Amino acid sequence: MSETIRIVLVDDDPLVRAGLTMILGGGSGIDVVAEAANGREGADLIARERPHVALMDIRMPVMDGLAAVREIAASGSATRVIVLTTFDTDDMVLTALRDGAAGFLLKDTPPADLIDAVRRVARGEPMLSPSVTNRLIAAATSTHAPSAGSREVVASLTEREHEVAAAVARGLSNAEIAAELFIGVATVKTHIGHLFTKFAAENRVQLARRVHDAGVR
Repeated sequence: MSETIRIVLVDDDPLVRAGLTMILGGGSGIDVVAEAANGREGADLIARERPHVALMDIRMPVMDGLAAVREIAASGSATRVIVLTTFDTDDMVLTALRDGAAGFLLKDTPPADLIDAVRRVARGEPMLSPSVTNRLIAAATSTHAPSAGSREVVASLTEREHEVAAAVARGLSNAEIAAELFIGVATVKTHIGHLFTKFAAENRVQLARRVHDAGVR
């Protein structure tokens, strides 16, 4: 997106908010417009400021982050919420995504990756930390063998599509896939578009799960 990405930070720790402001301030075209110390303040602030993206902690007083995500999603807000937390239990991740979060990142995410995640979510892409993606995929597919249909899809993949699919299943970003395979990011996006069609996936997380389920390595 060409316009400045407006961000709201919601975290009960003022030091965390200060650190995030410093990190995001280093990214061009990103502006932290407001901060809140709990989910109640955050939901109200987002309704008023209408930012493009909100970074939301989970465990906060008054209203926790998951309840705030539900309220924001139910309101029809266009703000896309990234849950940013130190806690990544499977139930918590699935609840956040089911309730309307556009991403789930851990607080130890490197600054450059955090900035990239904000930009990607602002463009409408879902975003998960690689470790979170891998755990979700493993949990979803641990008891399933590849179906006949998924084997047919895998058989239809070109060699490059197979490589890109395996990288997506590992939770790599487009830039990381491009660097690993020595191809351009635009080419990666083209291949992923083909994979969305072949695997009948609606988003990147769903694609990663179906690729993993199909046994692509």
